[in-house]
Amino acid sequence: MLRTTARLLLGAFLVTAGVAHLLVPAEFGAQVPPFLPAPGVIVLVSGLVEIALGAAVLVAPARVRPATGLTVAALFVLVFPGNVSQYLTGTAAFGLDTDGARALRLVFQPILVAWALWACASWPVLRGWWLGRRRGGARQRS
Repeated sequence: MLRTTARLLLGAFLVTAGVAHLLVPAEFGAQVPPFLPAPGVIVLVSGLVEIALGAAVLVAPARVRPATGLTVAALFVLVFPGNVSQYLTGTAAFGLDTDGARALRLVFQPILVAWALWACASWPVLRGWWLGRRRGGARQRS
């Protein structure tokens, strides 16, 4: 029950964030690192991706939820450089107008990754992949 609730909240969070990308793109554009081109396009595409992933988290059958969770976790990892950029450049957005608030946002990102992995039951898949890599690597060295 707790995992289902966490998954539904995650899906709703992603859909809401994705829609917000479309409604207030300037706020999200503040997180696009200055070295990336076309921040407007990046904000639009990332918003659409968040909406699609949020919908998938909400309605995906149990057999594909782990893959969905891994994909959401990957998205959270991929947007992390934007959060770092926002901190380093001191850009205010989403009420993050102090270095302390922006630093706290950085700490929150791994929690989002863990939330996606746990809520979608992706930990066992990730663990199996990791152990398989380690075992395969050990055999190759022998």
